[in-house]
Amino acid sequence: MSQMESLLLFGGIESEKLSNVLRDLGYQVITIAKTSQIGPLEPDDGYLGAVINASDNLELALSVARSIRKRENPVEPVIFIVNQALLSELNLRDDLFDDFIVGPIDTAELDVRLKHLLWRSGRGLVPEIIEYGPVVLNLETYQATISGRVMDLTYMEYELLKFLASRPGKVFSRETLLSRVWGYEYYGGARTVDVHIRRLRAKLGEQQESLIQTVRSVGYRFGSTRRAPSSGGR
Repeated sequence: MSQMESLLLFGGIESEKLSNVLRDLGYQVITIAKTSQIGPLEPDDGYLGAVINASDNLELALSVARSIRKRENPVEPVIFIVNQALLSELNLRDDLFDDFIVGPIDTAELDVRLKHLLWRSGRGLVPEIIEYGPVVLNLETYQATISGRVMDLTYMEYELLKFLASRPGKVFSRETLLSRVWGYEYYGGARTVDVHIRRLRAKLGEQQESLIQTVRSVGYRFGSTRRAPSSGGR
């Protein structure tokens, strides 16, 4: 995406958490707390889209949505985050948003929905391929191959591999992987990560299982500290 394009975020009391999640997904973020900030903080190229958290203050969130829809250059697409208890309040208000997610946020779901909305609006500039050595992930088809062989991965195995392969050489703790891959409010234990890592290594095969390294007392790292030649990725 353009250096100037950023997602507009109205996050309420979850602003910092949501901002971190979006940045980890590869987006630039401009966070606002009130509608009067929309114009002054707008990048030269406009906003890429908007994420509006309506979970803690629905009326203010709706006000923000109205403001960005009424502008001379409306911000779109817009994705709403709402609690289950407030879901019925969105009835007859679908002119204010393009999609919604029921909280608590699942990072993988947010990632997929944002990519789909941006692609549908013609602003889907997220790279389609992540490649590291023999590993290639197609972000559009959700297919992963190893040395040309298609890997039979579950959804979460694919998401974990995608997260690691797009950040080669960086070490992540089990807690960070749980937060970033499964969602920042996921309550599963570290064993969940260990099980998925073990399955991924088995599916990579004996010759490539070492691509996922265990960093003792810390967590896991994909690849080496020196990045292999690649094309695509974030």
